[in-house]
Amino acid sequence: MKILLLGKNGQVGWELQRSLASLGELIALDRNSDAGLCGELSDLERLRATIRKVEPDFIVNAAAYTAVDKAESERATASRINGEACQVMAQEAAASGAWLVHYSTDYVFSGRGSESWREADAVAPVNHYGASKLAGEQAIIASGCKHLIFRTSWVYGARGNNFAKTMLRLAKDRETLNVIADQIGAPTGADLIADVTALAIRQVQLRPELSGLYHLAAAGEVSWHGYASHVISFALANEESLAVSQINPIDTTAYPTPALRPLNSRLNTQKLRDNFSLHLPDWQSGVTRMLREVLNK
Repeated sequence: MKILLLGKNGQVGWELQRSLASLGELIALDRNSDAGLCGELSDLERLRATIRKVEPDFIVNAAAYTAVDKAESERATASRINGEACQVMAQEAAASGAWLVHYSTDYVFSGRGSESWREADAVAPVNHYGASKLAGEQAIIASGCKHLIFRTSWVYGARGNNFAKTMLRLAKDRETLNVIADQIGAPTGADLIADVTALAIRQVQLRPELSGLYHLAAAGEVSWHGYASHVISFALANEESLAVSQINPIDTTAYPTPALRPLNSRLNTQKLRDNFSLHLPDWQSGVTRMLREVLNK
């Protein structure tokens, strides 16, 4: 089996290099790849040529335009990378019989209410990032290619920047932190996403009827304020020297950003768990493991 991985140096892509390596020949690209291959999703024709040259059995797309606020002013770029590039990948997968594995987001939903979103729920993105990711999903499904689309939420990794690291950095110098408390989701580790991907790829080879759209997130739910409190409590319990003594909950309206954020990022993962016989760990266990790595505890 030959796997073409795009976005190898992102949070999820980095973990996918590990999880996919045992499945077959892995060609992993980023936007700076050479050897005549192109991992830059904005270069649609070279991307198409690369897929045809590699002739993969699986295309795993972990690359994306993820600057949510900048997407409001860079709409064409976000749409090209998150939407049009997916159409190219899907067309090539459909033509060759390859599988396309792609990652999407809870931002395709309105963020209203308090029920966890199911795959078949109506979509209504509140910002252009969400709209561009939805366009990518729709292009893949419309192509008729064999696919796995995983919508996920609040992704973090030990490698690179993440919310927990930002909280720890600020907590070293500030006595008070103000953190949003009315957005609810589940912090989901890039390592969990990568491991589920590898398991799913193994299973769809035997059961191609599992092709489709799935929600993938850690179990449980929390606000950003609760997430920050967990991070700081763990650091203090492990004798980290922090200045912070108070973490104040604030509303989203108190922290305006160019792009609106959904308040409800809960994802219902029942379909994924049932179809692939999976247990998804609670968000705390993944975050704690990441913190142990970050803090060397």
